[in-house]
Amino acid sequence: MNAVPVPRDAAPTDGLAGPGTPVVTDLDVEHLTVPLSRPWGPDVTRVHVLTTRVHASDGSTGTGFSWTPTIGAGAVLALLREDVREFAIGRPAATTWWTQAWEHLHEAGGGGVTTIALAGLDLALWDLRARAAGTSVTDLVGRRRDSQPTYGSGVNLHYPDAELLDQVRRWIGAGHTGVKIKVGRPDLREDLRRVAAVRELLGPDRALMVDANQRWDLDRATTALGALAEFDLTWVEEPLRADDTLGLVELRRRTAARIAVGENVHTWYRFRDLVAAGAADVLQPNVVRVGGITPFLRIADLVRSAGLELAPHLLPELSGQLALTLPERTWVEDVEDAGFAELGILAAPTGGRCADGEFRGGTRAGLGFEFGVAR
Repeated sequence: MNAVPVPRDAAPTDGLAGPGTPVVTDLDVEHLTVPLSRPWGPDVTRVHVLTTRVHASDGSTGTGFSWTPTIGAGAVLALLREDVREFAIGRPAATTWWTQAWEHLHEAGGGGVTTIALAGLDLALWDLRARAAGTSVTDLVGRRRDSQPTYGSGVNLHYPDAELLDQVRRWIGAGHTGVKIKVGRPDLREDLRRVAAVRELLGPDRALMVDANQRWDLDRATTALGALAEFDLTWVEEPLRADDTLGLVELRRRTAARIAVGENVHTWYRFRDLVAAGAADVLQPNVVRVGGITPFLRIADLVRSAGLELAPHLLPELSGQLALTLPERTWVEDVEDAGFAELGILAAPTGGRCADGEFRGGTRAGLGFEFGVAR
């Protein structure tokens, strides 16, 4: 029987600082409610960004954030201001005790609200650590690539056909070598019509992905994937509930479609179970939802060791920086008008950008997130 893998750096430690080591003295959190210039639906017209700042005993600081589009911002804010802050104070201003923090919060849930809150702390600690070293987080982790390919993405299921095609034309004009659109309308014939029109506009040389956002059950997904097969899809994202591991395994048995899942998977253990079960071809961790950079790197190691494809989900200004540390070629998702710069909450550019079909990261110190009104 094969040994069950364990997360990297998961050996238990007390997480306490040695003599002379800078320690966390405070954690500040601010809740920003940010209107979307291009709503993701009638009920999603804004997103929530919880900016975090860690203060250390040597006077250094680090900036990070937690993020959630719709649900749970108040709960994440409370966790950060109370339980996460209390646990962090007095511990090393370092990134070595993520597992202990996760174990401490586990009574409130292994993932979801707890890991989203932990991301605010983890990102701020990585930012502090990189700034202290006078380098970017990308170079601190270990830059392996100068660029990664981008695909244009949008929350566009509610768009009329003409508006959808206009969006695809903008992505083509921006140089994206791939495009992802939403599917899952009540009438499958509408999905097929829209996918056919997008494929015709893209031509045969650009990648096309579709995302059902967990809207189908197993039988409907089987029917839909069979009908969509003619369009040469790079992957079909979240055809079933992300929690339905056995359903995803059965769907892969029934169809030849490449299945992508992961944006709503919150822990290394759940990714391990999906990998072990053979439930997906592409794994898509969201850096914030899994708890930050520390667990993201562990998940990347897991996916690579299994020989599967990794495609970080959303937040290109963050996930793109980490994509540059990966040895493999991987997609960076660029959601139209949803980057922090486009939302107007950054005082200065992060140093990373999507252009001409590639994400390239600059060398600003830390993560490069400076929240505030653009100057």
